[in-house]
Amino acid sequence: MIRFRNATFSFKGSAGVSDASFAVEEGEFICIIGPTGAGKTTLLRMIYMDAIPQEGSVEVAGFSSDKIRSKQVALLRRKVGMVFQDFELLDDRSVFENVALPLHVIGMSREEVHLKVDGVLDKLGLTEKSHHLPHQLSGGEQQIVSLARAIVKDPIVVLADEPTGNLDPAASFKILKLLEAIQKSGTAVLMATHNYNLVKDRNYRFFEIIKGQVRISSG
Repeated sequence: MIRFRNATFSFKGSAGVSDASFAVEEGEFICIIGPTGAGKTTLLRMIYMDAIPQEGSVEVAGFSSDKIRSKQVALLRRKVGMVFQDFELLDDRSVFENVALPLHVIGMSREEVHLKVDGVLDKLGLTEKSHHLPHQLSGGEQQIVSLARAIVKDPIVVLADEPTGNLDPAASFKILKLLEAIQKSGTAVLMATHNYNLVKDRNYRFFEIIKGQVRISSG
C-alpha cells in the first residue's frame, strides 16, 4: 500500500529523510519516533505527496511520486486522513461542520454527509458535542474531532503527526486507544510522536528516525 524506495527529501535546517526504503501493508499500525527535527513530519509529508522525493520514489495506493500529476495529488489525498498536533479546526464552525468539511470538498450530497458524519460522531462519542464550537471543547475533545474529520471519508491510511503533543497523559492515552481501534477496523495508521513512554509497550512496528535515517524495529 505504501512503499519507499531509496527515498530522500532534504532541506536547509532539517535532516529530512535520507535513503529510506520500507513498505507499509494495509491495516498496519506504525509508530514513528524520534526527537524534534529528526524528520518525522517530513516522512508523513512524503506519504501524502506534500514533499516529493529529490531522489528515489514513494508509492501510495497506486500513485507514484515520480509519475503523479498535480491533479492526481487531490485524488490521492482523498485516501489519506490527517491528524495534526494543533488540531487545525475552524473556530467559527461547529463540530459537525468541521467533520463534514472533507465530504463537502469531494462533492458528497447533503443526505450522505449527514449520514456519514452522524455515524462517525457516534462512533467516537461526540454526538452530544456536535453543535459545540471548538473553543467550547477540551484539548482532548478537539483532537477527537480532528480524528473524526480524518476518518469520515473512509481513508486507507491515517497519518497522525504528534496527535498527543498538546494533551495531558489521560487524553493522550484516549487518543492512542482510538487510533488503535481505527487500525483494528482495517485502516492503516502511521503515528509520529516524541513521547516514547506512551507507546513503548505497544505491539507495533517502530520507525525510529535519527538525523534523517529510518531504523525499523518491532514492538
